[in-house]
Amino acid sequence: MAGPFFCLIKSFGFVDSGRAKFNGSFVMISLQYQAAGEKLAGLVSSFYHFEYEGNALSELERADRAQFRFHLRGDGEYHFPNGETTATFPVTIIGPTTAPVTAVAHCPQTIVGWGMEPAGWAGLMGKDAETWVDKAFDASVIFGESAFALRDHLIATSDMQQQFTIMKEMAAEIYVPMDRAPFEFTAIVDQWLIDSQNHVLATLIEQSGLSQRQLERMTNRYYGLPPKKLARKYRALQAAHILASGDSLDDSELSLAFYDQSHLVREVKQFTGLTPTELRAGDAALTKATMTGRKGMDGKVSKLISDS
Repeated sequence: MAGPFFCLIKSFGFVDSGRAKFNGSFVMISLQYQAAGEKLAGLVSSFYHFEYEGNALSELERADRAQFRFHLRGDGEYHFPNGETTATFPVTIIGPTTAPVTAVAHCPQTIVGWGMEPAGWAGLMGKDAETWVDKAFDASVIFGESAFALRDHLIATSDMQQQFTIMKEMAAEIYVPMDRAPFEFTAIVDQWLIDSQNHVLATLIEQSGLSQRQLERMTNRYYGLPPKKLARKYRALQAAHILASGDSLDDSELSLAFYDQSHLVREVKQFTGLTPTELRAGDAALTKATMTGRKGMDGKVSKLISDS
């Protein structure tokens, strides 16, 4: 794979570029995001379109929310931090991840999908998120033949904007029965993650009106992690976002959340797979594209999405 590499993030007109290598050669990745819109905002974090041109690729995906993905072209596998390896399915659901996942492509890829907010996971899956942490499975197990019909509908058009429109229509239909979606609880937890630099558990207990045990059970159920580890995850991702943007963490109140530089390095690497130096250098194309693309949605999505 020789020649130039362009890493394009085109979120509502925001365009950035970068460079990445695989086995010493430059590769081409493109990633575009769109906000979910008011109707789906509590269920879907954002929609995305990913495309890769090349013969083979291995890239880190930082710890993230659950994902609903349609693999329209190509195949590969996901290597999870717990040691599990899962081949991609035509329609793949990935549970919340607690550490970086290595995404491997064997050939050119086109993947579209959306991130699932915790309330969206609960409303759609009806299963505890902690059961599916760091795992992927075939969506047809739940949705049957309709999963393939949805994929065929997306493949039928090559227009990216039309694919975004189709996905929004799909999600609106899929998420119709929302009786199980815990919107009030997840809104409280999300705001706690955004506002509290030190993430004092007593504050969340007071705001939620739950005991510590109840709170841990509910965050495990909807987010896949207990509150303290959930706070660590998002502190590290928010710090990584600042560092990847080329800004200094010292200029942010977030710096108070880390004991020292070595603590910052450990936490950022735990959840992104990269050191602060590597983030600033843009050494991982997919991680940088993810963070830059989400930043391009600032003001259109929750700060927990655009700033992490």
